[in-house]
Amino acid sequence: MHKLTVAFPPLLLALAIAGLLFFVLDSLLGSDLNPLSRWLLAAGLTTLAYYGFDKARSKGNARRTPEWTLHGLALAGGVVGGWLGMFLFRHKTQKPVFRLVLLVATALWGWLLWRQTGLL
Repeated sequence: MHKLTVAFPPLLLALAIAGLLFFVLDSLLGSDLNPLSRWLLAAGLTTLAYYGFDKARSKGNARRTPEWTLHGLALAGGVVGGWLGMFLFRHKTQKPVFRLVLLVATALWGWLLWRQTGLL
């Protein structure tokens, strides 16, 4: 029997790391950035780190980061880190679904940033 694995626990861990980084940035930057910008920065840095970690693991026979974790991080606000990770590490560039998820997440977060701050 094939065991079905669920990617939610790794995704929850990744989001918890991003949340922790959000509070670290909050204590370092204070009110210099609005909360949405701090979240996008924290999620982007976390996503970039996960892309780099997964790329390093792909070169060996080690356990990889589930794809849904990378998608979830991008959709949760890590779009900049996802794009940077894709091109800096040349990771997941051959999988069209990654570009699609990043495009959708970019549009979603771009719209939200525009609505909240008037930027873009």
